[in-house]
Amino acid sequence: MDEDLVVALRLQEEWDARAAQRAAAREQPSLVDASWELADPTPDLQALFVQFNDRFFWGRLEAVEVKWSVRMTLCAGICSYEGRGGMCSIRLSEPLLKLRPRKDLVEVYHTFHDEVDEYRRHWWRCNGPCQHRQPYYGYVRRATNRAPSAHDFWWAEHQRTCGGTYIKIKEPENYPKKGRGKAKPSRQPASAAEAAGTTKAPL
Repeated sequence: MDEDLVVALRLQEEWDARAAQRAAAREQPSLVDASWELADPTPDLQALFVQFNDRFFWGRLEAVEVKWSVRMTLCAGICSYEGRGGMCSIRLSEPLLKLRPRKDLVEVYHTFHDEVDEYRRHWWRCNGPCQHRQPYYGYVRRATNRAPSAHDFWWAEHQRTCGGTYIKIKEPENYPKKGRGKAKPSRQPASAAEAAGTTKAPL
């Protein structure tokens, strides 16, 4: 074989090997690859959803809306539909997911029991007989400052079987009370005539 041909073939093999290495380096890692935690630890939610739509759903989820919910604290996210062919909306819990590792946004299954419990900082306890019954022992814990009332689906049964009153026993530190620090200044009368209840007739 010609010496020039041997050198050319060797150079071509080296070129092909380097090209394959460059192509492998350009390939994006898996969406749950550990390298993303350093490169992009808090991804843009919309951009991530577009990637998922292209990679796993072949562009069929373009009509789906994805957004953060700042008030959702009892679950990591919900999906709601508006009838056949209607709008689909996915809302993800900002408090539960925003500071979690990136992989928690892309994995299928999570347990958030500890995180959800952390947000339940308003506690009430019933002073009736249900405080001695399992499983709740009269406690109601909520993320929002909303006392148990007739708006709860279980309220009527509680009134019928227990009849006790819920008393707030715990709230977050430095939580503002209603009306605290909002005293309205009393209105001073403009003149002695107003104070006496008389008014001057115009001339």
